[in-house]
Amino acid sequence: MAAGPQTQVADVVVPSIFTPYMQLLTETKSRLIQSGALARGEALSALLAGGGLTFNIPSWKDLDDDADNVSTDDVADILQLSESAAVPALPTAFLDAIPKKTGTLKEIGVRLSRNQAWGDSDLAAALAGSDPMAAVADRVASYWARRLQDIFIATWKGVAKDNGANDSGDYANVIAGATYVAGTTDFSAEAALDALVTMGDSDDALGTMMVHSIVYNRMRKNNLIDFIPDSMGVVNIPTFLGRQVIVDDAMPTGTATVLANGTAGDAGTYETWFFGAGAAMLGVGSPSVPTETQREALAGNGGGASVLVSRQEWCLHPRGHAYIGTAPNGGPSNAASTNNLNIATSWNRVFTERKQVKFARLVTRES
Repeated sequence: MAAGPQTQVADVVVPSIFTPYMQLLTETKSRLIQSGALARGEALSALLAGGGLTFNIPSWKDLDDDADNVSTDDVADILQLSESAAVPALPTAFLDAIPKKTGTLKEIGVRLSRNQAWGDSDLAAALAGSDPMAAVADRVASYWARRLQDIFIATWKGVAKDNGANDSGDYANVIAGATYVAGTTDFSAEAALDALVTMGDSDDALGTMMVHSIVYNRMRKNNLIDFIPDSMGVVNIPTFLGRQVIVDDAMPTGTATVLANGTAGDAGTYETWFFGAGAAMLGVGSPSVPTETQREALAGNGGGASVLVSRQEWCLHPRGHAYIGTAPNGGPSNAASTNNLNIATSWNRVFTERKQVKFARLVTRES
């Protein structure tokens, strides 16, 4: 038992029980996972169970929109003709239909190995709870849910930069302009619809949006927000045109925003993002020691202290893209620097059609 009268982390955390409970709580608390924009990918989880920093994720290309054939009652055998080059080709009118072919695409995901540690002082309030392990798990799960959301944002920042630099910025509707003009450069339903229509006739696939609190405030001022109760009838969920709204001040603003050509915005600009279900996939692996506690017997002049270490193995993958950086040991960080998540040179779109990527952006100027 721990020294001293106070319950310590090492007294209550049983790693084999704590780890899965904390992981479950993390997903429960993640607004991205609850919205469906970030979906669990069991195939990615299986890849994380093996070795390697990056993973190939093959997928089939969509079928081309070739003209269809008009059926006839001719019975020319095209397969027989193909066996011998000496057999003269029949007139086109007598040929059988020639089967078309499809191909594959290769998305590339990257391993993210993350960890954090806490001492008793950070968890003192939680340890006063009636169920100490549940209280600690709740604190740790909330932390990882927030970090998962930060990873998600950093990843799509990098994707947006690549899109602007290499794909004509076709994910974005940028109305920020050079200076603020009320009713022109700020958020409006019309501007949002113009961002959604970058998906063409698939814009109804984008059922979730993420906004900065400044943009959200503009939406409320303009009476653009509706509220619906959650499944428990307890919390009212904000929606815009039937889309769930997630408010997060980690959304790009100022020079962190990305214009249509991939360059940075400036003060007063804000990004709003739209996602479809499964726009990104989440693989969850298991580190060798996911949860660990350590007792420091002499800390506090012999009163003792405990440290809790939590480790995560994730692959958060934006569908339709390949991580093309050189992953550092432990995987890329959230930084906007070479080989990390928030940079254009780490990503490349591999889906051939823009509307296959369930993501759109609106860049506005709010001041």
